[in-house]
Amino acid sequence: MKRVGLIVNPIAGMGGRCGLKGTDGAEIYARACDLGAEPEAPGRTVIALQRLRALDDRIQVLTVSGDMGESEARAAGLEPQVLFATDEECLTTGDDTKRAARAMVDAGVDLILFAGGDGTARDVYTAVGDGVVSLGIPAGCKIHSGVYGITPRNAGDLAALYLGGRVKAVKHAEVMDIDEEAFRHGTVAAELFGYLTVPADETRVQGGKAGRMQSDESALNAISYRLQEMAAPGALDILGTGSTLYGLKQRLGIDGTLLGVDVVCDGALVAADVTEKDLLELLGPGGSVEARIVVTVIGGQGYIFGRGNQQISPRVIERVGRENIVVVATKQKMAALGGRPLLVDTGSEKVNKLLTGYMRVIVGSNDEIVVGVSD
Repeated sequence: MKRVGLIVNPIAGMGGRCGLKGTDGAEIYARACDLGAEPEAPGRTVIALQRLRALDDRIQVLTVSGDMGESEARAAGLEPQVLFATDEECLTTGDDTKRAARAMVDAGVDLILFAGGDGTARDVYTAVGDGVVSLGIPAGCKIHSGVYGITPRNAGDLAALYLGGRVKAVKHAEVMDIDEEAFRHGTVAAELFGYLTVPADETRVQGGKAGRMQSDESALNAISYRLQEMAAPGALDILGTGSTLYGLKQRLGIDGTLLGVDVVCDGALVAADVTEKDLLELLGPGGSVEARIVVTVIGGQGYIFGRGNQQISPRVIERVGRENIVVVATKQKMAALGGRPLLVDTGSEKVNKLLTGYMRVIVGSNDEIVVGVSD
């Protein structure tokens, strides 16, 4: 009988679609709720846990009461052992995560499976170091750490393979976190806090995020010219997040944001740092307004949706249409992926499947490459 410890940060990722870029702290959580945000982590955890059902008679799930794990385990059809109860009237904190991780180590778990973002990974590392094999279910807004499954389904599959003895190799993967408040003001300062031990499977575990190189500057100039040529009069351009898109915004003369989603029409800024709600309103009922989505590839990881741009939600993608998605990246960034596919983790299995297959990536003024997209 294998023992798996389950920890869920139930508010992880709630700030994504409403443009808050995180949910750390009670004040930001309250703002997210006021903006209509709904919990993402519980549902994503259930998707992962359902992949463990085949091992039901060979595993024991140890967890915490309520939405920190018990509710999700039961929703997935598993019968957990509750190590301790939290006050369900109070917002759970990083201290609860640390306490849970330590209790699981004391109970002799074979794997800690946790759902959240970089802050949750940091809390698990602080509590247990690299002394127990751990694996993250991606549920946060910002995930720079290389300790998470590519999608919740991948995390569940790998957990099942590891617990079933079919994946035995492990590796050390970096735990990164950033200053969330600085992040909201356009500053990315990622810091390495240490390494967790994770099952070794490059097809199911995401890589760490890589930054943009100065040598990309000439490529950005060429890509910006191509985007201008492609622009349709009167149509909305939904421009994604990150340094590559910010560089393009600057070259297009748009006073956009570094870490927000901006909307442009006929070369003029329509709205900056928008939320999912803003986008749906701009697109009109049933996507009646013509639009395209322009996103880039996260360096070192390969994501085009689901990491840092959750404002471009499944509903937004469906209204715009797959045929109106434009992916841009430099040749250096694509080469760094080493032939691996682009990745999507939108939070909707239906939309993930819609996006899989092949997409063209603009890498220069007249250069495109065709790349596979996987969920």
